[in-house]
Amino acid sequence: MAAAAAAPAPAPTVFLLMVNGQIESARFPEFDDLYCKYCFVYGPDWAPTTGLEEGISQITSKNRDAQQALVWNFPIDITFKSTNPSGWPQIVVSVYGPDLFGNDVVRGYGAVHVPFIPGSHRRTIPMFVPESTSKLQKITSWLMGRHPEFTDPKVVAQGEGREVTTVRSQGFVTIAFNVVTKDMKKLGYDVSPSDMQNPSIVSLTDGIHNH
Repeated sequence: MAAAAAAPAPAPTVFLLMVNGQIESARFPEFDDLYCKYCFVYGPDWAPTTGLEEGISQITSKNRDAQQALVWNFPIDITFKSTNPSGWPQIVVSVYGPDLFGNDVVRGYGAVHVPFIPGSHRRTIPMFVPESTSKLQKITSWLMGRHPEFTDPKVVAQGEGREVTTVRSQGFVTIAFNVVTKDMKKLGYDVSPSDMQNPSIVSLTDGIHNH
């Protein structure tokens, strides 16, 4: 008897986004002895399957060269699954360090989308901090060693952090990403470099722009 033909493999219902890399370094001309925290923010159709959603680095001091970079090389490694690109993950980075009184205070918040195109990428994120809105609050903050900060840094990814708060730009953080996707084409999404100029890709990704 002839062997029965193998049943076709079922079509995938989700695609995977695999991200690894590292939070490489930062430049904060006014500050030293800093550490960073990160977390990922993503839409309701996304879920992490492996890896870490958040982490905290060691404290690092400035290199004593002309660049005066703060180098962490702090690894990130996570895999997501999703059914559509809307709500594409962002990484939110918060940087902390001591003030004059030795208290840990936030030195910057920033966020960037995980790159859409598979491959190796480097992103430099401008960092900002919320500011006290009055001179009295600024003086009180300084005297008490308390500085405005967000209860939940994830608001940075939603844009609310800048819109409802007075903020001040302060420093930069550089992140290296290695991105791999699986089954996106089988679900009808193509994010090869040449297609990123195609408006249909932008609509599929819910208007997210590649930073």
